[in-house]
Amino acid sequence: MFNKKSKFELKKDLEQEAFQRITCSFYRYINIKNPKIFRNHLYEKFSNLNILGRVYVADEGINAQISVPEDKWSMFEDYINSEILLNSITLKKAVQEGSSFIKLKILVKNEIVAYGVDKDCYNMNHVGQHLSAKEFNESINEEGSVVVDMRNYYESEVGRFKNAITPDIHRSQELLPEVAELISDSKDKKVHLYCTGGIRCEKASAYLIKKGFKDVYQLDGGIIQYAHDVKKENIPSEFIGKNFVFDDRLGEKITDDIIGKCHQCQKSCDQHANCNNDACHILFIQCENCATKYDRCCSVNCRDFNALDNEEQRKLRKDIDKKVSSAKLSTKFRPKLYKLFNYWK
Repeated sequence: MFNKKSKFELKKDLEQEAFQRITCSFYRYINIKNPKIFRNHLYEKFSNLNILGRVYVADEGINAQISVPEDKWSMFEDYINSEILLNSITLKKAVQEGSSFIKLKILVKNEIVAYGVDKDCYNMNHVGQHLSAKEFNESINEEGSVVVDMRNYYESEVGRFKNAITPDIHRSQELLPEVAELISDSKDKKVHLYCTGGIRCEKASAYLIKKGFKDVYQLDGGIIQYAHDVKKENIPSEFIGKNFVFDDRLGEKITDDIIGKCHQCQKSCDQHANCNNDACHILFIQCENCATKYDRCCSVNCRDFNALDNEEQRKLRKDIDKKVSSAKLSTKFRPKLYKLFNYWK
């Protein structure tokens, strides 16, 4: 029920595939009585169809981003429509294809979006009104309308709706209270929410309604569906730049606007990267010149560390682990601690 191959083997298998894949996403808030049993059933079905991707299952529903072999798309759709919990669910195909996932991972979670707010803070039976791309464009351009990006700051760095409020938030657990505070004086205004595929706005809109916001709207299908619709219907895009995605592609170009900047030289750039130093692996924006200069690392120190042989790297990591332990902090803060202890700057 789980992958046993190394990352190298998985990538090699993907490179040798002689067929195309379709990247898509879907979600549904629905009561799942036994998430673990459903997860196991889903894993078996998806594995048989050679589907790759990341899926979260919880008692409140399902959230999936997957890659389906093109020749198995019809079988995948047939299965989805045969499954009571998934029947007639909206499947959103990627705006821009590319290598997205290398393995299948289906996890049972407490929430399908990790907001971490108490259940009495929202009611999923009362969510914001869904607007199509055309309706969203018209509504956000009305005088006094408020537009809020329900994504993390690094997503909005490379693409966002014009004049949108973009919270300076890195973790989803901080987002809802921050947004409610940022727009606390707009309870009588039309509040418009958008996110990547729509799922974050569902619970966010329910949360804001419970907080007393009267007119809450959300972009139906998120940025992904919006991009398809503006192209199909030949309407102007109020979204500019790139749509950040949580897979190996790291982004889909929606318009030719480049609104981001390289974090190292400040040159216009919209390409996210993970630091090539696995002990850091921080997400940042990097242009090709800096990628060459820093060997695809986020700093000189990361580049220099990465150039050390494995034994020297192990010694330094061991030293850091001791300091992490003595500081009684989780190893998940390791990249920040490297900077703190002057290994990284």
